[in-house]
Amino acid sequence: MPYEALKEAVWKANRDIVEAGLVVLTWGNASGADRRDGVFAIKPSGVSYEHMQPSDMVVLSIETGEVVEGSLRPSSDTPTHLHLYRSFEAIGGIVHTHSTNAVSWAQADSDLPCFGTTHADHFHGPVPVTRRMWEDEIRSNYEHNTGVVIVERFEELGVDALSIPAVLVAGHGPFAWGDTVESAVENAIVLEESANMAVRTLIVNRNAEPIGKALIDKHFLRKHGTDAYYGQG
Repeated sequence: MPYEALKEAVWKANRDIVEAGLVVLTWGNASGADRRDGVFAIKPSGVSYEHMQPSDMVVLSIETGEVVEGSLRPSSDTPTHLHLYRSFEAIGGIVHTHSTNAVSWAQADSDLPCFGTTHADHFHGPVPVTRRMWEDEIRSNYEHNTGVVIVERFEELGVDALSIPAVLVAGHGPFAWGDTVESAVENAIVLEESANMAVRTLIVNRNAEPIGKALIDKHFLRKHGTDAYYGQG
């Protein structure tokens, strides 16, 4: 099978988000792209994580959206992933969950403020929430239009997708991404924990203010900037 390594990585990512506590039942999916071959793999729709195998992953063309390998129906959120891969060319993996705290911010129609350096280590500012989808967008091509409102929000903000590798879809939930499927999983985990910390921060002090740009820049850029110095290089 030509996509064996990709399918293995995506299968593992889907198992990882379950083990991280981000997924209940089958409420989530992860995908990973092979940009060289112009494809991405995603979990099949409605299949139990417990019984899912690497061979069950479905591989699709980024250009056409057609299945190129796999016998099962891909995740119902596949059109959202497809639109994000087409629009954000630097990303190589996407994770969608219904994790409790991130969903709470999405349902509140609220950006996730950057209250501290844990958040800033991964997101270069607040994680944005999209607008609510219009009725005609929901009734027609809903999953594709979910991707459309995400991309629209980032275009409005003029933000690079890898500088804030996550979004909250209003009334729905979080999507996170990264340059690999492994980094997308990590960003999804950090997003949920940052959302949890933000809720607790406001419980302690309802008037808490986000940290300033200087501290956000310092923590994000020391890990992700051209002059990054965090880690072993």
